[in-house]
Amino acid sequence: VGCLSAGLWMRRFIRGVDDFTIAGREVHVNLGIASLAATEMGLVTVMYTAQLGYEKGFSGEIIGVIMAAAFLVVGCTGFVIRPLRDAGVMTIPELFEKRFSGRVRWLAGVFVALGGVLNMGIFLRLGGDFLVHATGMPPSWLESVMTFLLILVLLYTVVGGMLSVLVTDYLQFMLVGLGIVMTSIMVIAHIGWGNLITTLQTSWAASGGIRPHPFNPAHATSFGWGYLIWMFIFQLAVVTTWQTTITRVLATKDSGTATKMYRRVAFYFVGRFLLPGLWGIAAFVYFTQHGGLPKDLNSMTAMPRYLGVVLPVGMMGILVASMIAAEMSTISGYMLTWATVIYNDIITPCLKNPLSNKGQILLTRMILLGIAIFLLFFGLWYELPGDAWTFLAVTGNIYLASVFTLLIAGLYWPRANSTGAYAALILGAIGPLTFLVLAKVMPQHQIPAEVAGGSSFGLAFLGMIIGSLVSRAPAKILQTQPAQ
Repeated sequence: VGCLSAGLWMRRFIRGVDDFTIAGREVHVNLGIASLAATEMGLVTVMYTAQLGYEKGFSGEIIGVIMAAAFLVVGCTGFVIRPLRDAGVMTIPELFEKRFSGRVRWLAGVFVALGGVLNMGIFLRLGGDFLVHATGMPPSWLESVMTFLLILVLLYTVVGGMLSVLVTDYLQFMLVGLGIVMTSIMVIAHIGWGNLITTLQTSWAASGGIRPHPFNPAHATSFGWGYLIWMFIFQLAVVTTWQTTITRVLATKDSGTATKMYRRVAFYFVGRFLLPGLWGIAAFVYFTQHGGLPKDLNSMTAMPRYLGVVLPVGMMGILVASMIAAEMSTISGYMLTWATVIYNDIITPCLKNPLSNKGQILLTRMILLGIAIFLLFFGLWYELPGDAWTFLAVTGNIYLASVFTLLIAGLYWPRANSTGAYAALILGAIGPLTFLVLAKVMPQHQIPAEVAGGSSFGLAFLGMIIGSLVSRAPAKILQTQPAQ
């Protein structure tokens, strides 16, 4: 009620589409950190990090370390985000019109929206799984719970836009932090640190090395070097290209604020993986010592069932409240981001006459409603091809590889042109889309995620280089000026 009220109250400050989508570019460092952290810490985050912990032990935490390193590197160097913020754009594809052409902007907007909306398609399902198994409510309630949460989030996001998202993110950030830290302390107290380490060691030894190595992510049974190399490139692309993250950059006062925000938020992403991952590890230890995993559970749902067993009344209420807050902040931030891209980069360039200020806001709100309807139905029928993190990484790669390539080339390579941009966009999406299609129609021929994801970066860069070199030099060179 508090978050919903705060979100609705922010409606009075909406004067135009800039306020609605990027908060009038007035976000300071601390609010940016809280908003970025809250948006990227949803129930889906808790679920997939716990699944990695359950399946791979402490090796699963390496993803958070790589992500934190990527934020720190970009925050210290200003790589991509400094010239991007100085360009004064509302979305990444808008930059491509300034640097390449309007058609490149439109095509990039299609790939960004497609990858982003598909990526968040599983959010409601995983959030519902957590609430069902943690609270013990009947599984038949899952769809109703998902629908109710989505309506709440849609209500304040449609009314207040980015201003509502920022305010509710700040409140939700504090509540989520409280719930996660308190739960982690109680999990360690219940399982015992020594018991945790010993059980992981003995379980791996007893499996004859078949199970993923719980402490060495580079081990062949765990992620392996190929996956880790892809993940480092992927995370560098995420922190410079993922539109929900970049929206916070574009909403800051200036590029200096953006880089400072990145430096300070970096370490948070270690904890973002470490603590929920620890819950998954504890669930593995608990069920290993209590006769194995029940038939109605899997590596995804083991963690919430375990928490439902060990957390007392009251503490479970705090955790559920914080997880609902986390789900609300993530869904609201993501929906608004993809709606902004669809409005700004796909629909607006096709209009003969510009819309009025009210018309722009109304159109964005209608797009938000359409995304919500898609999420509701997609989340009910789609089955994950493997673990949740891999699905999220591969769907994100639909546009991350190509747009990352376009950003680097557009900002740092004067020879880059529209032909190279088209080639990069198309070739970069081939690997992830092939992975998703094969996983659905021919699961026996599924290609490894690191091959699908890694190849998309290689193909995108190859397309940009060859396409630019075999065609005319660009007519446009991007000029950016630091914001005053």
